[in-house]
Amino acid sequence: MSSGNSHFSNVDDSPLEGLVGTSAAMSSVYQMTRLSAASNSSVLLLGETGTGKELIAAALHRLSDRASGPFVRVNCGALTESLLDSELFGHVKGSFTDAVRDRTGRFEAAHGGTIFLDEVNSTSSTLQVKLLRVLQEREFERVGDTRTIQVDVRVIAASNCDLNLEVSEGRFREDLFWRLNVLPIALPPLRRREGDIEPLVRFFLDVYGTANGKEIKKIDPDALKALNEYQWPGNVRELQNYIERAVVLAQSDQLEPSLLPVAVMGDAAEAQVAVFRPTDDQSLIREFVYNRLSKAEKDADNLYNEIVEPVEKELLMQVLQSCNHTQTKAANKLGINRNTLYKKLTEFGLAKSKNDDSDAE
Repeated sequence: MSSGNSHFSNVDDSPLEGLVGTSAAMSSVYQMTRLSAASNSSVLLLGETGTGKELIAAALHRLSDRASGPFVRVNCGALTESLLDSELFGHVKGSFTDAVRDRTGRFEAAHGGTIFLDEVNSTSSTLQVKLLRVLQEREFERVGDTRTIQVDVRVIAASNCDLNLEVSEGRFREDLFWRLNVLPIALPPLRRREGDIEPLVRFFLDVYGTANGKEIKKIDPDALKALNEYQWPGNVRELQNYIERAVVLAQSDQLEPSLLPVAVMGDAAEAQVAVFRPTDDQSLIREFVYNRLSKAEKDADNLYNEIVEPVEKELLMQVLQSCNHTQTKAANKLGINRNTLYKKLTEFGLAKSKNDDSDAE
């Protein structure tokens, strides 16, 4: 069979269970996953949001000698520092106000298996020190305890940003980066997976067709052309969302262009706005874009500043207001991690404090 990476020509490059696509970029991922699975070394999964990092992490565990042990997932970007500390390492009764009983942490729960640390780039410097110790010494203490706990666990971490840049700018420890980056696997964005759009579309049509009692086997050529030309800022997760919606709305056995969002069928400006699409009223966003576009020069060099930045700022303000200015809730509604939201708020001059009182957990 053909291989996307000549260095691994003898390694199976067929799709892993649960993954779809045979592009050269993904064939390399399949090969690297199979090679890495046999090891106990740390794996670092790199790629944009929605590229399937959790699926690869699950495949690494499933193909490893630890498959009979637990596979524990932790989203590091979804919790505050104190909660994540307790979540990862556990705590003892009385260690803080709400600690009414001893609690086993995720590292203990993963003993004999694999722990997957998603959005590891979101961890604080304090937690990074603790993670480094676990990786080096395979030991830690629960919050509020002095007893050292030994663990046998394989660590898989994931980041949706450039960790080299995070290291160079002092936001991520270099020593931890090298401990995590033993076996890096880079997941390509959907826009670089040539030939994978159609099989993914057919896969999701089948999945959601079955779930909704429909059978949609045909794809209109114009719909497929638009899907292939769209840049997919949300990657496979975005495609999955759009196909599920299309299946629910479909009135025939064919995927029609009218079933796809305007962002996919429309112009470049709207496609850029699709990165921020969680609002309940897309018409307001579209109207805002069109008003801006009509006032901007069509050939202006600063078209992004004229259109997309104001739309992003407007959306952030609306979502924050709907969430009572609770940043964690707003980040969840937008589908981004809290650090990314805070950077955007700072950029637009909307930030108060990363840990303001309204965002207390």
